[in-house]
Formats: sequence, C-alpha cells, structure tokens
Amino acid sequence: MKHIDYPKRLELANIPTPLQHLPRTSAELGIELWIKRDDLTGSGLSGNKVRKLEYLMADALAQGADTVITCGGQQSNHCRATALAAAKLGLDCVLLLRTTDPANPPATTGNIFLDKLAGAELVWISYDDYARRYELFGQHSERLRGAGKTPYIIPEGGSNATGSWGYVRCMAELVSQVDDDEPTTIVHACGSGGTSAGLLLGARMLELDPARWRLAAVNVCDDAAYFTDVFNKITGSYTPDDPHLQIVEGYVGRGYARSRPEELATLRDFARREGIVLDPVYSGKAFYGLTQEPTRFTGRVIFLHTGGIYGLLAGDVDSGSLFGE
Repeated sequence: MKHIDYPKRLELANIPTPLQHLPRTSAELGIELWIKRDDLTGSGLSGNKVRKLEYLMADALAQGADTVITCGGQQSNHCRATALAAAKLGLDCVLLLRTTDPANPPATTGNIFLDKLAGAELVWISYDDYARRYELFGQHSERLRGAGKTPYIIPEGGSNATGSWGYVRCMAELVSQVDDDEPTTIVHACGSGGTSAGLLLGARMLELDPARWRLAAVNVCDDAAYFTDVFNKITGSYTPDDPHLQIVEGYVGRGYARSRPEELATLRDFARREGIVLDPVYSGKAFYGLTQEPTRFTGRVIFLHTGGIYGLLAGDVDSGSLFGE
C-alpha cells in the first residue's frame, strides 16, 4: 500500500475498528454486506468525530490553545466528543448549540448531559444565529482573549482539511482489512462533509482504482450542491462525476434530526437482527437509504457506522414508531 505522510495526531480513538460481515442482513437485502464499526472508537469519544479530533486537538495544542470552541445542533455528537476530548487534554471548551428557543433550552438529556458532565460552557443560539456561526466564533474568541485565554476554533463536525486526515487514515485502515480484489462500495452518512472528504482524499493518496473502490455518501441534510461545494473546499477538487465518490440523495426525509416512522423501523429491525444500534440522525438515515436501493451499490458493500448512540437517549425519538406501539 502506498505510504502517506500524516500530520501530527493525538491517540484518542481505539483504532483500528473492526470490520464485520453481516450474513443475516446480507441475505435480507440480497447483497454482500459488511459493517465498519466506527461506533466503537471509544465510549464517550465514540463515533467518527474522534478520528477528526485526533488531528484537530493536536493542532490546537501545537498552537498553544487552552480553550476550544465549536458548534452543532442541540444533540450534537461532535460537540459531545469535543467536550470530552478537551476535558481529557485539560482544555476548556465552549459549545455553540443550535435550538429552537435559546431562552428555554432543551432538557439535560443525551449528549447535552455529557456536555455538561465534561464541564463545557454551553451557549444556546437560534437557527438564525447558527447561520452566522463563524461571526459568533469570532465574537467568543475575542471574549476569551479578553479573559486571557487562547482559543482554537473547530468547525461544525470537525469538517475541515485538518479534521479530514482522520478519514484519510480510516481509508488506509479499510484497505488493509480487505484482502481480495472484489469491487467494494463504502456507504456512509454525510452530515457536515468531513468524513466523506477524508475518505476521498485517502482514496486519491493511496492511488486506489475507482473501479475497485467506490464511496457513496448518503446526505442526511442539505443537498448534493451543498456537499459538492464542501468536498471541493476540503479536497481542492471535486465534481459530481468524480470517479471515486458519489452523493446519494433522497434520504433527508423530514429534515435534519427529524425521523420518519419507516427510518425508525429500519433502525429497530437492524438492532434486533444484528445486535447493533444505529442512531436516528446519521447512520440510521444512511442505512435506511441503503435498504431502499441495495443493488445500486456494486460488489461488496461496507456500511461505515459513524456512531451517535447517545442521541437515542435524548427523549426526542418517537418510541411509538420505533417499537410499533
């Protein structure tokens, strides 16, 4: 395998994560299905975010930061992972969390509970304010500098060129776990774009044959035009006809972090068939997309489980749809 010179990283994730065959679901869908268990990167630091944070936190420390600032939805997996990683490294953490009514923030459940447990400062902002989050990053950075702090900004989802190195490494890890030449498609959820961009960069750096290795990003929010722009900014070059990476539209459903009964039923059935828990925001939507058109993905199919289980514990999921009540 071609050598890649990686930037400095911190060892925060339990990697490599397992690659497991799913014979029962393979039979159910009529494909050869495997799952890459990035939900097992850790406990509190579970999921895909920690791979990105290994590089982002290393960069923060190299720049002398003592505080990290990031943002996300009210039940953001990325914000929870950032808060816990910051605590582990002795850094302060400020989280800008998007909610419907900042004056009446949501209950302390799921990821919010863990954010507070880790000692993060929670700043509740509206959807309109979230649209100008980079302006708010600047304002809070100035506030912290005025208090003698040295802040470091991490974008939504850790999705920038630095964070994407985590999935360059994951792509190399996956290649090392597959010992044959069968064409392989890696299906994964796309919410902020960094995971997909890192996998694409990895495929390019490793000089993988696109007829042998394909990436399918199921967007769980926004649209293909939005993510085309994101991928282009992170990788330096991306168009919708890229030979390695296709964006699979049609599965945003009711919108970001809003589930349909059929999505929850798929999540439930998968847990009962395989003993593996998907989350309703990211992996659940992407896996639902996979079940709707499995033959779209050629050869061996690897579903990249990006984690997010704590969102199920927030009380926002319709249990009637989930359990058929």
